[in-house]
Amino acid sequence: MAEEFNTESMLDMFLYESGQLLEKLEGIILEKQDADCFDDSDINEIFRVMHTIKGSSGVLMYENITKVTHKLEDVFYYLRESHPDDVPHMELVEKVLAVSDFVTGELDKLKNGDTPDGDEHQLVQDLDEFLGRLKGEIKKQGIQMPQANKHEEPKQFYITPVAGDDSHFYRISIHYRSDTQMSNIRAYSATYALKEVAEDLLYTPDDILSNEASGDVILAEGFHMLLQTKSSKEEVIALIDSSEAEEINFDELTKGEYGKALAEFGREDAITIDLGEEQKPEEKDKKKDKPQPGDYVVKTKEAGKGKTLAKNQPKQQSIISVNVEKMDALMDLIGELVIAEAVVLQNPDLKVPGLELSNFQKASGQLSKITTELQEVIMSMRMMPLTNVFQKMKRIVFDVSRKLDKDIELEVIGENTEVDKNIIEHITDPLMHLVRNSVDHGIEENAEDRTTLGKPAKGKITLEAKNEGGKVYISVKDDGKGLNKEKLYQKAMDKGLIDNKLISEFTDKEIFRFITLPGFSTKEEVTEYSGRGVGMDVVVKNIQSIGGRLDIESVEFEGSEMTLIIPLTLAIINGIVVQVGNSPFVIETASIKEFVRVGEDSLIHEPSGEEYIVLRGECYPFIRLNERYDLADSISNVEEGIVVVLEHEGSQVCVLIDKLLQEQEIVVKPIPPYVKKVKGLSGCTQLGDGSIALILDIAGLLIQDGERR
Repeated sequence: MAEEFNTESMLDMFLYESGQLLEKLEGIILEKQDADCFDDSDINEIFRVMHTIKGSSGVLMYENITKVTHKLEDVFYYLRESHPDDVPHMELVEKVLAVSDFVTGELDKLKNGDTPDGDEHQLVQDLDEFLGRLKGEIKKQGIQMPQANKHEEPKQFYITPVAGDDSHFYRISIHYRSDTQMSNIRAYSATYALKEVAEDLLYTPDDILSNEASGDVILAEGFHMLLQTKSSKEEVIALIDSSEAEEINFDELTKGEYGKALAEFGREDAITIDLGEEQKPEEKDKKKDKPQPGDYVVKTKEAGKGKTLAKNQPKQQSIISVNVEKMDALMDLIGELVIAEAVVLQNPDLKVPGLELSNFQKASGQLSKITTELQEVIMSMRMMPLTNVFQKMKRIVFDVSRKLDKDIELEVIGENTEVDKNIIEHITDPLMHLVRNSVDHGIEENAEDRTTLGKPAKGKITLEAKNEGGKVYISVKDDGKGLNKEKLYQKAMDKGLIDNKLISEFTDKEIFRFITLPGFSTKEEVTEYSGRGVGMDVVVKNIQSIGGRLDIESVEFEGSEMTLIIPLTLAIINGIVVQVGNSPFVIETASIKEFVRVGEDSLIHEPSGEEYIVLRGECYPFIRLNERYDLADSISNVEEGIVVVLEHEGSQVCVLIDKLLQEQEIVVKPIPPYVKKVKGLSGCTQLGDGSIALILDIAGLLIQDGERR
C-alpha cells in the first residue's frame, strides 16, 4: 500500500507549492507587523501553511524543514486552541520570519541541486524556549492546556482486511480546490492520517506517490477511498485534513455494499474476506431513517473555519501548472512563426506585375489575424503580476528599518500590474537596491530632523506600478531628505567623473544622474548625498539591458522619486524598418518622436567634428549612421535623406537615414557573442525577405567616447 516512489518526480511541485505558501506567509506577517496581535483567521492560515510544508517535506524526507515547521506549527496550535493574551507580537513576527528564511534557504539549495543540510537546532531551540514561555503564560492565565500537537514520521503500513462485529464501512471521496498544488501529496496525507484507525483501506488512484500525473486525475475526478474501521464517522472526518478540500463526500455502507465496492477498487478477491454476519433487518429499518448516501457532503470553508453541510456542487479544474521552460520554448516558436509569416507575405515572387492575389490576400489576412491572436494569448500567459516582487520589497523595508532603528511606513500601489516574466527576473534586484537605498539613505536618521521640517516622525516610502503606453512605470518615492545638487556636483568634480563645466550648464536631471556614474559612491560615512550612488551604475546597466531607463526626481528636504520605465515584454516589439545605404535597421516605434526633412542651414558643425541640428529653436545632437558604421552607397546630403528624432531618458538625438521601408512586429534576437560589441546596436532580427536587420540602441547612440552627448 505504501508503494516505492521517486521523490524527484515531485520535487518541482514541492518547491513551487512551498514557495507560494511562504510568499503568502510573509504577506500575512508583514501586513500585521504593526498590529497588536494576529487575529483568528491569520493564526489559522499560518498554522495551515506550516502544516502543509511540514507534511510535504516529511514525505520527501527533508527532516530539518519538517522539524522547524512542526515546531512553529506547535506555537500556532497553542495560540489557536488557547487564545492567550499578552503574546509578544513583534517577537512572534521575528520567529515566523526566521522560519520562513530558513525554509527559503533550504528550498534554494534544492533548486540548485544541493542537499538541504541547514542546521535547524538553534532555531528549534529558540522556538522551544518561546513556546515554553507561551505555555507558561497560558497556565498563568488559567486557561486549560490543549492536547499536545503530535507528529509521527511517515512509515509504510498495511492493514489486514478482517472485519469485526463493531466495524464500520465508509466510502470517502475528496474533491480538492482547482488551484490545489501537489494534490497527490494531499491524498497521501489523507491515507496516512487514517492508517491508525483503519482495519482496511483502499484508494484510487493507487499510484499517488509513484506517478506525478495522478495529481491531475485527482483534481479532475477526485480521490476516492474505501475504509473499514471501528471509529465513528465523526472521528474519521476529524482525522482528514480538509484545508485544501472543496468538498468531501462521506457515505456509510453496509458490509455487503462494502464487499461489492471492493471489486470496484481492483479487489476482486473480496469474497475471501471475512465480513461477518449480514446486517439484521431491524438495523436496515433504522438505516432508512438516516440521510441516504450522497444526500449531503462535507463542504469546507476558509482555512481554519468549521465545516458545514451543503448539497453536492459541481467541480471545475481551471488552473494547471506549466514548466517555464516549456513557456519559453513556445514563445520562441511564436517568434519563428512571426518571422515565417513575414517571409511569406513579403515574398518577392508576389510582386510580379499583373498577378491576381485577391484569394491570397484573404488567406494571408486570416493568417495574420490568427498569428496576432496567438501571439497575444502566449504573451498573456507569460504576464505575471508584480505582487510577489512587491512582497519582497515589504520584507526589505521591514528588515532594514528595524536594523537602522527607523520608523518607516511602506505604501504599495498597483501591485497587480502585469509584466512579462523575463522582465520581472531582470528588475527584481535593481528594485531591491532602490528600495534599500530609500530606507537607508533617503529617510532621515533622526525623527527630530523630520519634525523640525514639519514632516511626520514616521517616514514613508511609496512603491507604485502602473501600465501606460506599452511601458511599465515602477516608482520608489520617499519623503526623506532628498538630493543636494551642489554636493552632488562637487563630489562628481572631485572624483573627475565630469568635465570642468559650471553647475549652471547642467540641468537638474543631469546632476541627479551623477549618482549613477561608476565610481561616484564612496566609503565615507553616510551623508545626505553619499550612499545614494552605491551600485546605482549597476542598476542602470541592468535596466538598460532590457530596454528600460531610470528617471530621477528630487527636491531637497522633501524627498526623492526614482522611476523604472521598462517595456512590457522583451520578445517581440513594434518597430520601423529603415534603410541606410544597402543596410536595413530597426528602430523601436516607442523611441521615435518624429520624422522631418531639413536643409543644410539647420546644421551646426563643431571644430571637434560633432554636428548638431536646430529644430524649432532647439539644438539636438546629429548622427549620420552611414559615417558611424562606414556604410557605402548611402545618402550624405541631409536634404536628400530623412531625419529621425529619437528620444531616450529625456534626451533626444537626430539620425540621418536614406528612406523608410515599413512598420512591422520585430522578433528580437541577440547579436551572436562571437561578433564584437558595437556601440549603438542592441540586437538583430530577420526580415520578410530573409535579410538581417540590426536594431538600434538609442542609449548607445547618445554615448560617444564614453560620455553622454
